[in-house]
Amino acid sequence: MEVSVIIPNFNGIAFLDSVLGSLEGQTTQNFEVILVDNGSSDGSCSFVAGSYPWVHILELPENFGFCRAVNEGIRASKAPYVLLLNNDTEVTEDFVEQMLAALKRHKNAFSCGAKMVQYHDRDKLDDAGNFYCALGWSYARGKGKDVHTYKKEERVFAACGGAAIYRKRILEQIGCFDEEHFAYLEDIDIGYRARIYGYENWYAPEAVVYHVGSGTSGSRYNQFKTRYSSRNNIYLIYKNMPFLQILLNLPFLIAGFGIKLLFFAAKGMGREYLAGIKNGFSISRREKKVPFTLKHLPNYAAVQVELWINIIRRFAA
Repeated sequence: MEVSVIIPNFNGIAFLDSVLGSLEGQTTQNFEVILVDNGSSDGSCSFVAGSYPWVHILELPENFGFCRAVNEGIRASKAPYVLLLNNDTEVTEDFVEQMLAALKRHKNAFSCGAKMVQYHDRDKLDDAGNFYCALGWSYARGKGKDVHTYKKEERVFAACGGAAIYRKRILEQIGCFDEEHFAYLEDIDIGYRARIYGYENWYAPEAVVYHVGSGTSGSRYNQFKTRYSSRNNIYLIYKNMPFLQILLNLPFLIAGFGIKLLFFAAKGMGREYLAGIKNGFSISRREKKVPFTLKHLPNYAAVQVELWINIIRRFAA
């Protein structure tokens, strides 16, 4: 067994038949599936136990969030590679095989992210690699574009945690997902951390997954997501950037957060966005930064250049 597929779930019974059925039909069976349930009340665990008895189920007593769920799955996994998969997905028949092959092709890769296609409009992309820029914005490359774009296997800033494979030995080195995030931007955070340590993140276009999107939160923009995204963004910056790098990016960050505030205010969620920022500063005071070492200085420099370049990429997209 080479791969442990980990599916976090919270009241996702409506989606589980699709994702587990597509995994059952894989061209390779060299993997295990672990469903980590976050205290669901909709009968998810009973359904999986009855319909897919080959799935290992970890039942948590309450909703601890995405990060805690996947960390529990990683700790229980038996394989050297862990593949995270959202519950509101459906994968193609060679998905696991393609994900593993892509990661193995790149010896210095920490992760590979799949080509995510919109479930209800399969002519359009959902995600072709995650990027982060000096404005403090994260974005899914290719969202809404024609499905035939971004066909090249290439490096990205981070892999989307909705469908990504990771080397477990590197997770053991740099640490697992930060449970303070609960949900949102945790994949950017761990990809950023891997970059600081000198590893790469790749996009694997031959590994295709169909994604409903917001299957757990319920919508693309809502109060919970707005508050947690702004909160986690402040924490991500504090945690991963040394103080001098924060000062260097401060004009961009002020502009970026200001634009986002206006955007969410126009949607009636400006108060939630500001509350998230305030909470982000609060948790930053008590949580630990990624330790700065001189040997990582070239990696910080490379990341900084990319943060600037990604501003241009964002507006050119």
